[in-house]
Amino acid sequence: MFGRSLYATFAVIALAAGATACGSAEASNASLVDKAKNDKKLVIGVKADQPGLGLRTPDGSFAGFDIEVGKYVAKQLGVEAKDITFKETVSANREAFIEQGQVDMVIATYSITDARKQKVSFAGPYFVAGQDLLVRADDTKLTGPEALNGKKLCSVAGSTPAQKVKTEYAKEVQLQEERTYSACVDRVLGGQLDALTTDNVILAGYAAQHQGKLKVVGKSFSTEKYGIGLKKDDTAGRKAVNDALEKMFSDGSWTKALQVSVGASGFALPQAPQLERY
Repeated sequence: MFGRSLYATFAVIALAAGATACGSAEASNASLVDKAKNDKKLVIGVKADQPGLGLRTPDGSFAGFDIEVGKYVAKQLGVEAKDITFKETVSANREAFIEQGQVDMVIATYSITDARKQKVSFAGPYFVAGQDLLVRADDTKLTGPEALNGKKLCSVAGSTPAQKVKTEYAKEVQLQEERTYSACVDRVLGGQLDALTTDNVILAGYAAQHQGKLKVVGKSFSTEKYGIGLKKDDTAGRKAVNDALEKMFSDGSWTKALQVSVGASGFALPQAPQLERY
């Protein structure tokens, strides 16, 4: 009798555990749309060291264009700004954060590429940038990527711009990797490195932050389409985010957010991009 009763108890526990595990699996596979609707909360991965785009402020909050895009999209999904948790992400861990469920979306100057589409889904683009160079303000020799042979060029781990320079423009450039763009900026300012390469709008933020000390060369040599990264195959989530972006483009909120975030740097504000729904 005791044996049967014990067996029954274990069976109930096992059943409950199985149900919980099943529920967790279903939750982790839920669309962004369902998560926003049910939880009324979202975790968004953003950069923390990019002035004008994604920057952690002294009080611990986040500011910049990517942050404003995140707030707008979340609002359209039914989540208020106060219920968003912004989580710092760096270039090298964006896919992992999405795949592991550490974030619900990544809005972090995240260029849409075919290779990345193998791991995550993208909505957007919400901005189209061009690769450029950031150099010291008194440097008159670095006029473009082809002038980098023998020079020390910085970019961040997990990002592709520096390799593009080496492959296509200056085979003898010395590539240096840092974990963050701000670390690259510090080394360019200190004279240990000659230039930082990434997208022009990112560089404009740093040039504005260090006025008179740094400048953007102003010769773009690529097209970088920033997308919002979501879990792979979340078709409903991707459609909902694209719908939110379309509304942001059309009602003037996109232009206003860009002006407030990077307008002061002198960066020429572009038109809103064309969404690439797939």
